[in-house]
Amino acid sequence: MPIHRIFVYSTSLVFALSISVAFADGPNLGTPIDPADVAPWDISVMPDGSGLPAGSGTPAQGERIYAEKCVACHDQDGKSKFGFSPLFGGGNITDISAGMKTIANFWPYSTTLFDFIRRGMPWQQPRSLTDDEVYALTAFILAKNKLVGETDTMNSETLPKVRMPNRGGFIIRFPDRI
Repeated sequence: MPIHRIFVYSTSLVFALSISVAFADGPNLGTPIDPADVAPWDISVMPDGSGLPAGSGTPAQGERIYAEKCVACHDQDGKSKFGFSPLFGGGNITDISAGMKTIANFWPYSTTLFDFIRRGMPWQQPRSLTDDEVYALTAFILAKNKLVGETDTMNSETLPKVRMPNRGGFIIRFPDRI
């Protein structure tokens, strides 16, 4: 092997080893976080309902909360004032536009609706709703979409049992995690 190649290889090896040693310790920023500190922020809800909190709500309760806290952005009939998909209704999906994909015809799990409302609504004050309010709003939206009855109560037991029309329309990448 020519000497210049040996030099390049040995120089590369020394550089790679020095880089790995330099990064092995990390930048020494911050301190490890305690799991108890993460717990209040770990609010993920899985499709099977794991992660759902205690509480409950009905469509009638949700209708009152919707009128008070949601109608300013979503209008009385569930049509977004900002161009997002409507909350209520939705026929067959005929193209890939976002406007065609609604809760009733696209979302695969009812627990996703709970998780979305809990995390991001109302948009100007996310995570300000109580768990009971989120259950009630979820029940209201599901009832308006004729996916649950007008008197059904949503809670950690009943919500995961709601069968969304498009549940079979997705390929689950990690089915063992559901």
